[in-house]
Amino acid sequence: MISNIKKFISQNTGMLIRLDDIAENMNWDLMEKCENLFDENKIKPLLGVVPNNKDGELLTFKKNENFWNKVRQWKEKGWEIAMHGYSHSYDKETNKKDYFGYGGKSEFFGLEYPDQLQKIDEGLKKFKSEKIEIRSFFAPNHTYDLNTFRAIKESGIKNVIDGYGLIPYTYKSLNFIPQLFYKEIMLPFGIQSTQIHLNTWGEVEFNNFEIFIKKNKENFISFDEALKRINNNTFSKVLNFSTKVGLKFLRMF
Repeated sequence: MISNIKKFISQNTGMLIRLDDIAENMNWDLMEKCENLFDENKIKPLLGVVPNNKDGELLTFKKNENFWNKVRQWKEKGWEIAMHGYSHSYDKETNKKDYFGYGGKSEFFGLEYPDQLQKIDEGLKKFKSEKIEIRSFFAPNHTYDLNTFRAIKESGIKNVIDGYGLIPYTYKSLNFIPQLFYKEIMLPFGIQSTQIHLNTWGEVEFNNFEIFIKKNKENFISFDEALKRINNNTFSKVLNFSTKVGLKFLRMF
């Protein structure tokens, strides 16, 4: 009995490294450091690439003219390339009516279905022109509505790197890999992804991240490994629902 419990916990504990806001204009010095750190520790992260960046903050960084070659190189190393919105610019205020209840502004929430579908299709066209296959997506600022999920599915994408829970799950024919915290916290149980905005980092933040990586390197998993942990049984549903309620309660304070 105890050995079975330990095995279950071991099989369902891990962290997928997710980097947000990967674009032509970004902090390339820190990105190079992160790439070296991942290679040294045999980590295969998921990178959220913005296909048509119009974000004013990101545009303040120097542009990498070799960007799409670099993305293909990451892909060849077995890193997962996800579509992170389309332009990373915000059109609507959610007033916490977005699907996950995060609030704030959104690139997708509140837009008509054809408009959301067009954004995702245009983004996919860019990736296709660069010969990069896309099978995963996450929206800027975690903000979705049901039309977003419908558009994602209609576009042929099957995986979303967002959501509450401790076990990856399926909803409306989409797979969800939970993303729980604003900083890196390794839980003793559960499959989750990080939310890393390295463009806001300095040396202190990178050094802390390096310590975190080396301390927990046995618990990092790839995107494909995270997909294998998808479970929609009753226990997983109850656990994920409890996690959702608990986190939403804590974020009220």
